[in-house]
Amino acid sequence: MIVLLVICYVFCLPRQLFNETYSTVVTDYQGELLGARIADDGQWRFPERRTVPEKMTICMIEFEDRHFFYHWGVNPLAIGRAIIQNIKEKRVVSGGSTITMQTIRLARNKSRTIGEKLIEMILATRLEFRYSKKDILGLYASHAPFGGNVVGLDAAAWRYFGHAVDQLSWAEAATLAVLPNAPAIIHPGKSREALLKKRNRLLNRLLESGRIDVSTYELALSEPLPDAPLPLPQIAPHLVSYFNTVQKGKQTISTIDKGIQQRVEDLLERWNNEFRRSDIRNMAALVVDVETNHIVAYCGNVCFNEQVSGNQVDIIRAPRSTGSILKPFLYYAALQEGVILPRTLLPDIPVNINGFSPQNFNMQYEGAVPASEVIARSLNIPSVQLLRQYSVPKFYSFLKEMGFTTLTKPAGHYGLSLILGGAEATLWDVCGGYANMARALLGVDPLSLALIQHKENAIKGKDIFQSGAVWQVFDAIKEVNRPEEIDWRIIPSMQTIAWKTGTSYGFRDAWAVGVTKRYVVGVWVGNASGEGKPGLVGARTAGPVMFDIFNLLPSSRWFDQPYPEFTEAEVCRYSGHLKGRYCEETDTVLLLPNGLRTQTCPYHHLVNLTTDENFRVYENCMGNETTIQRKWFTLPPVWEWYYKQHHPEYKQLPPFKSGCGEDSRQVMQFIYPEMNAHVYLPKQMDGSPGQMTFELVHSNRNAIVYWHLDETYLSSTQDFHKISIIPSKGKHSMTVVDDEGNALSVTFHVE
Repeated sequence: MIVLLVICYVFCLPRQLFNETYSTVVTDYQGELLGARIADDGQWRFPERRTVPEKMTICMIEFEDRHFFYHWGVNPLAIGRAIIQNIKEKRVVSGGSTITMQTIRLARNKSRTIGEKLIEMILATRLEFRYSKKDILGLYASHAPFGGNVVGLDAAAWRYFGHAVDQLSWAEAATLAVLPNAPAIIHPGKSREALLKKRNRLLNRLLESGRIDVSTYELALSEPLPDAPLPLPQIAPHLVSYFNTVQKGKQTISTIDKGIQQRVEDLLERWNNEFRRSDIRNMAALVVDVETNHIVAYCGNVCFNEQVSGNQVDIIRAPRSTGSILKPFLYYAALQEGVILPRTLLPDIPVNINGFSPQNFNMQYEGAVPASEVIARSLNIPSVQLLRQYSVPKFYSFLKEMGFTTLTKPAGHYGLSLILGGAEATLWDVCGGYANMARALLGVDPLSLALIQHKENAIKGKDIFQSGAVWQVFDAIKEVNRPEEIDWRIIPSMQTIAWKTGTSYGFRDAWAVGVTKRYVVGVWVGNASGEGKPGLVGARTAGPVMFDIFNLLPSSRWFDQPYPEFTEAEVCRYSGHLKGRYCEETDTVLLLPNGLRTQTCPYHHLVNLTTDENFRVYENCMGNETTIQRKWFTLPPVWEWYYKQHHPEYKQLPPFKSGCGEDSRQVMQFIYPEMNAHVYLPKQMDGSPGQMTFELVHSNRNAIVYWHLDETYLSSTQDFHKISIIPSKGKHSMTVVDDEGNALSVTFHVE
């Protein structure tokens, strides 16, 4: 029988004492409260705390259970005193419960009867065996009622006094210590005289016991009682909502720096007031500590409490069209694999690839542009040509390896538009990519972005980024012109920032991401609804916000160049390729080892000229007449046509002298269509067949070009070589012949 009673006693206390739902609580990395979400049962009940601050411990024990640290859950003297008091008063005026017994009562939530009191006494002694005194005090403080829908010490401190428990004054601690005694009657919003008397009596007991001195006592008496409950902090509200989804009912110590977070939020509010004049209503920002990949500021949107304009949407995690923000990743991949060198000329000419006809933002063509300038100036056409050269599937796989989670369709679905915003990405993934590029320059492994303090970031892999190619990328995009009119390079106090903007099709999304040795800052501006606005351009909206955020952050010096990753080589000054046989003007530069595998300059060649340099000739054509040799820089015809309009120093090859040679190089080039293109000709609005326009450039401005479709003569053109026809369905060939007898053909298919 005794053994059975012992067994019953051992197992009488449930393993899980409280089966409550808790509020979701999020703090910054130092434990400062950012915000909370109410528990499922409508109570403000913060997750259990293990310990109670000393000031609060003193007040609670002095008021509720002076002998708390000396009994085993039940105080016989208190029970006896309560019985005598109740008999004298002929009603229940004292229960004699210890804090341990009150903890059991809170857990059981049963009617208060003599039988229930006996059960509480038994379970209280059992609780003393399971937990330490500090743990029991923490359980009591976490579940005690404090009036209204406020449960637990932490929630009460914030709701009534607006700060954490460890910041309570003696008067505040005394107020909270007396509230659980009668929370339904003595509430800060009513019965204020009774509450004040109870608080002051407790303060007087603290004075008499020597816990506080006279001056502290008098100051405490002068403190007013709290008014109606205060709202909880609303810092990083979208982040708090996120944790309310993934870690509901838990307390999370985030990586956020509360000071930086609040300054960034204030900054976004000011900019939002400016942008709203243009009906641009939403924006988001993310600040990443490069060394740890911890998020130090998370602003998912602005005006969280407004129930309109999409302010509840967490833009940081919302897929948005990328615009040009991915271009530096392509530039990196092409450099790392030795597809290009930093100054390699890329074509900037009209292009139509099976109906895809990208345009530069300025709607102009420059013929050829160095790769580093393509990225710095965010030119679309050369970027598409570079992606075409590098390969869409390879770049798509690289983005997936980097951690982009929104590429849910096959590479072929995005095609070449992948580099111009044809795919969606989140600000989270974009900033993670730029942060890991920066980490490569610090010589540390790439990590996932982290939001939770003291939690390891999952390592993605060690070979995503190499420092040499990253240096070349950052060296290019740090030269991007900043929004301010002054030249930042001449002001020593302005730090170096590598940055890139992006604008999606239809002016729906404006991006800006900046990188320093210490931080990555990403900004998105737009409308959560996807509504486009004419002024919604990355450099004009997101860019200035990003630089203002950097001005809030501690500055840092620029990255150290990883010299061991490079090797010296000579490159052609005009083409950016490795020095060729006929390159005269060269530069000695530092290149990646893979760059040494690239093509030598294909644009310089040796030509024979008459002495006046007005004509080209074959070497032995002139008999005894003197000829001279020159090394000449010549671009393909279409490149040349646009390049010379922006480069007056470009010298076009002179024509061959009559009877002394003919041009073996390609003097004509089709702009559209490309060889073996598949062309779709939709019907016009009136039902008539659609036309197909052919366009060609010729290196000789005065040349006459004759056009033939499938050996049938069509027309001739001069100066501007363009004709429109309505071809029948099927395979065709367009042949052009100039007045010098040069011919060129292109085959195409009409669908």
